[in-house]
Amino acid sequence: MRYLLVQRDIPTLSPDKIELPKQSSRSVAFLNPEQVERLLNSPKISNNAGLRDRTILETLFSTGLRVSELVSLNRDQVDLERKEFGVKGKGNKLRVVFLSDAAAQWIERYLQAREDHFKPLFIRYSGAIDIRKSGEKMRLTARSIQRVVSKYAKRSGLPIEVTPHTLRHSFATDLLISGADIRSVQEMLGHESIRTTQVYTHVTNRHLKEVHKAFHSRNKQG
Repeated sequence: MRYLLVQRDIPTLSPDKIELPKQSSRSVAFLNPEQVERLLNSPKISNNAGLRDRTILETLFSTGLRVSELVSLNRDQVDLERKEFGVKGKGNKLRVVFLSDAAAQWIERYLQAREDHFKPLFIRYSGAIDIRKSGEKMRLTARSIQRVVSKYAKRSGLPIEVTPHTLRHSFATDLLISGADIRSVQEMLGHESIRTTQVYTHVTNRHLKEVHKAFHSRNKQG
């Protein structure tokens, strides 16, 4: 190519004169605390399916798990006394995940209500029963979890489309706004690079600006 340009005497631009298109920053959709409460309280827990769904929502918001990590959980994997468990994330990277007091209580309540001994933590309550001891075919799929989240988001009248990843975003944002350091949040999310986690700083910076405007004494003069 360079040979052709020289031969035909076509003027070329210096590399430092070429402007590459800027990548737009990723937008992060998340729920505020009031919206989270509306979502978490929306399942009717009078039956096992509703109790399971409440537990799923609580676990997603408490841990920031990816949906693939959530569906792979087994009931014997979760240490309710220590309120923690290990997961294998992207790239088979292991990390410890922590449960809030509320999430641990809901998991315990859900498991106590179950009369089966199936291995998966979250199981379906429709379709054919898997007669095998492991109950692997009873395990909820990622698509099933997405439907659960979407169902209750619509029931709650939330203004945005809510997915399991929205709850992951909400988990991270909640921690950062409450004062958690970004390195700790990176570890809890299982991000390989801090740059992936830094997408949330745009959100928290906006929140801090609102706090400054609302509470700084020099903003209230006049």
